[in-house]
Amino acid sequence: MSKEERNYHIETKCQLKAGAHQDAFGSLSVPIYQTATFEHRGIRGVQHADSCGFDYTRVSNPTREQLEAVMALLEGGNDAMAFSTGMAAIDVLMELFQPGDHIIVDGDLYGGSTRLFDLVNRKNGLTFTAIDFSEDDVCAAIRPQTKALYLETPTNPMMHVTDLAKVSRIAREHGLLLIVDNTFLSPYFQNPIALGADIVIHSATKYLGGHNDTLGGFLVTGGERGLELSAKLRELYKTIGSCLSPFDSWLILRGIKTLAVRMDRAQENAMKIAGYLKTNPHVTRVLYPGLPEHPGYEIMKRQARGFGGMLTFEVESTEFAVRVLNHVELIHFAESLGGTETLLTYPITQTHADVPKELLEKNGLTDRVLRLSVGIENADDLIAEFERVFAASEKE
Repeated sequence: MSKEERNYHIETKCQLKAGAHQDAFGSLSVPIYQTATFEHRGIRGVQHADSCGFDYTRVSNPTREQLEAVMALLEGGNDAMAFSTGMAAIDVLMELFQPGDHIIVDGDLYGGSTRLFDLVNRKNGLTFTAIDFSEDDVCAAIRPQTKALYLETPTNPMMHVTDLAKVSRIAREHGLLLIVDNTFLSPYFQNPIALGADIVIHSATKYLGGHNDTLGGFLVTGGERGLELSAKLRELYKTIGSCLSPFDSWLILRGIKTLAVRMDRAQENAMKIAGYLKTNPHVTRVLYPGLPEHPGYEIMKRQARGFGGMLTFEVESTEFAVRVLNHVELIHFAESLGGTETLLTYPITQTHADVPKELLEKNGLTDRVLRLSVGIENADDLIAEFERVFAASEKE
């Protein structure tokens, strides 16, 4: 990576071919190297094949390598690994730890992460303590066996905001890894490595892909321990084999080209919709870190370049929430987030269905809570959709 590439603005970085990729034909779009294996030109000695730099796509592939170089550039990391899904990335990440290790996690995480910890990692001997990183005393939860702090900011779906620089100092003082899931904001709005994180996670299915047409995940390493962590994770990566396919790598590369304009539009729309929802009598609470009254507003202004396109709101009753979900048309009642279309999700039965009841209650995640992934449609049309949906729900 050249000095010029490192110093470009984030919008420009999204357009770059990073790393050492070269194409004999000058293609602006990185070719899809849809192959499982690569032919060697011969052998040098007993153990060294004379290869073109690639042997087997489970280990590395030119299309995926280009995507990984772009992601490392966008996040300011030393390396990035592209996985078949975000959950596959987290699964490999957890293999860094040994039976008996203890990890402090945010209590308000994506439900699939919590399910993985409870269903798989506890069985394998890891222990977890869930806290609210935005409010609780992190140091009080640290044990001699603690190895890492794991969080999202903003959290999914209750939009808690954690001061990453503050938590990073605690991690350094206690020799702990700081792991941050940056899916909600993407590298366009936030770079946790610059704030002290060791590993950044992404579900590439979301904003990075951006079109709800492929699955993917990333682990990005950086900081003082970046090279060591990259080496360990690369060994696990090729051994477990949950790498991203060449075609899906190309789709996500294509998505990153428009990341900046999509994120800007989604955020603009989210601000307008949050303002509208605040005024609606059927809405009892709006959680969006771009609102000045949000408790994490000032932290977000310090550590991020924007507030994102995700918001959560609570309505007056369970029955009203269900009626809203049954009446949406322009807005899609669907799981996932970060695409061009606006999606409305019911966390209690979808993304967080497997989260223990006591944790849901602690987080205030009730059956009146709806999560909105704001797309790039016209904001006035989206607000008109809410007006129609609320009016129809009143009549039932």
